[in-house]
Amino acid sequence: MLRTSDTTTRRMLNKVPEVTVYFWIIKILCTTVGESFADYINETLGFGLTNTTLVFSAALVAVLVAQFRLRRYVPGVYWLAVVLISVVGTLLTDQLTDGQGVPLWISTTVFAVLLAVVFGVWYFRERTLSIHTIVTTPREAFYWLAVLVTFALGTAAGDWTLELTGWSPGRSVLLPAALITAVFVAWRLGAGPVLSFWLAYILTRPLGANLGDFLASPKSDGALGLGTLWTSVLFLGTIVAVVLFLTKTHTDQTELVDLHHPN
Repeated sequence: MLRTSDTTTRRMLNKVPEVTVYFWIIKILCTTVGESFADYINETLGFGLTNTTLVFSAALVAVLVAQFRLRRYVPGVYWLAVVLISVVGTLLTDQLTDGQGVPLWISTTVFAVLLAVVFGVWYFRERTLSIHTIVTTPREAFYWLAVLVTFALGTAAGDWTLELTGWSPGRSVLLPAALITAVFVAWRLGAGPVLSFWLAYILTRPLGANLGDFLASPKSDGALGLGTLWTSVLFLGTIVAVVLFLTKTHTDQTELVDLHHPN
C-alpha cells in the first residue's frame, strides 16, 4: 500500500525543463550575464566584491525558496534562479582569487573535488543523476547544489586556462566551444547522456564567460568593447524574451515522472 506522500511525489512534474536547444541558449546567456553583471556591479559601480556577493546570495536564497515551493517547472522562476546562481558562482571564485589570493589551480581542484562529492552523494542516495527525475525535494536540493558548484568550477577553470594561455577574449571562446562540440559528437556516437549533459553543463560556463569578455572588453584587447552594462542588458533582454516564449508555448515542459521508473 502506497503512503500519501509517495503517491503525491510520483505525480509531481519534473522541476527542471526539458533539454532542448532553448535550454542551452538560455544557459549560455545566463553564464555570460553571470560574468558581465557581476563585474558591472562590483567594479563599474564600485559596490565591492563582498557587498556584491552578499546581495546576490540573499537574492538567490529568496528565489530558491520560491522555486522549492513550486510543484512544477515554472520558466520565469527557474531561469531567474539560474541567472542568480551564475552570478553567485562567479563571485565565489572571485572571492577566493581576488579576495583571498587563492591560486586558480587550487580553486579549480577544490571545486572539481566538491562537485565529485556532490555527485557521489547524490547518486548514492538516489541511484540516478538524471535531470529528468527532479521530482522530490532532496533531488532538487542536490540539483541546485551541483549547478552552483558547476558555475564556480567553470569560472575557476576558465580563468585558469586564460591565465595559462594568455589568449585574447575572442580566441578564448574557441576552446570551450570545441570541447562542447566534442561532447556533443561523443553523445551522438553513444556516450552516456547523463555524463554528456553534465560535462556540457560545466563547459558552457567558461564558454559564456569568455563570450561575455569578448563582448565587454575594450577594442584594444581585440574585443567588441560593448562594456559590461550593455553586454548584461543585451543578454538579459534576450533571456527574458526566450523565457516569455517558453512560458507561452510550454515547449520545454516535461512529462510526469514515475520515481520507480526514472529512466
